[in-house]
Amino acid sequence: MSFFNSLSERQRQRLFGMGYATAGSVMFAFGLNVFIIPLSLYNGGFMGISQLIRTLVIKVLPFSLGQTDIAGIIYFLINLPLIYLAWSKMGRIFFARSIITIIIQTAALTFIPIPSSPVIDDYLTACVIGGIIAGTGSGMILRGGSSGGGQDILGIYFSKKFPGFSVGKVSIIINCFVYGICLLMFNIEIVIYSLIYGVVYSIACDRVHIQNINMSVMIFTKKLGISQAIIEQMGRGVTNWDGAGAYTNQASYILFVVISKYEVSQLKRIVRGIDPNVFMIFTEGCSVSGNFEKRLYP
Repeated sequence: MSFFNSLSERQRQRLFGMGYATAGSVMFAFGLNVFIIPLSLYNGGFMGISQLIRTLVIKVLPFSLGQTDIAGIIYFLINLPLIYLAWSKMGRIFFARSIITIIIQTAALTFIPIPSSPVIDDYLTACVIGGIIAGTGSGMILRGGSSGGGQDILGIYFSKKFPGFSVGKVSIIINCFVYGICLLMFNIEIVIYSLIYGVVYSIACDRVHIQNINMSVMIFTKKLGISQAIIEQMGRGVTNWDGAGAYTNQASYILFVVISKYEVSQLKRIVRGIDPNVFMIFTEGCSVSGNFEKRLYP
């Protein structure tokens, strides 16, 4: 506990982030290995590509590693170029977090045993449960400011480089490729249930991953200094108005700022540290056009 108390707020945030990413990696692997793979269903994204390569390798070079799935190892290998992209374009902190997360995820995918027979025989139920568990795990990885590699790194890179791009658009493009190949290789039921799993997975991931959700905030206060504190500590622009309470007719200040949902707790801490009696209105999911920095990882 003394070690934890000695850490700065930024260091604590990074520690919690790695905890989120580690737990999320294990959850993703557990949901995929236990509920989805025993039914011969396929994940989307780069993990789906790894599964397809695994299937082709086993068909061409028949061998078996028992309950160990080599798709996790293949996933790590095809992520190597993307790890370099994270290093060169997204900073060393994001790179370090991502490579640790990818290693943990690869180990979990490789060593969490795949049941010899499905835990849940009903395809739809297995898709829902597996999708919730795996999607929550991926959301936790992203919420921790890390990435499990694959389309996450590509999506974050394109989101920051090109306006209007998103992680979701990259995932859709890659998933169309993966499930198109599945449609050629397998029967249509496998593709349909894999798509159902993919939809549940994406919904669960989005519910947990909150950095990509914009929030507009109106702050009503009688204290000075809040705007400057937000600018200095968060790097966000603030618009100020002078106002007056209709009931008391006392002068007040109205501040407006747009942040990501991930930054809400930080904003509350800054504002309430200056004015404990502040009144704030948060509006989720606002659309932003103009000079607004996307912060998809802290």
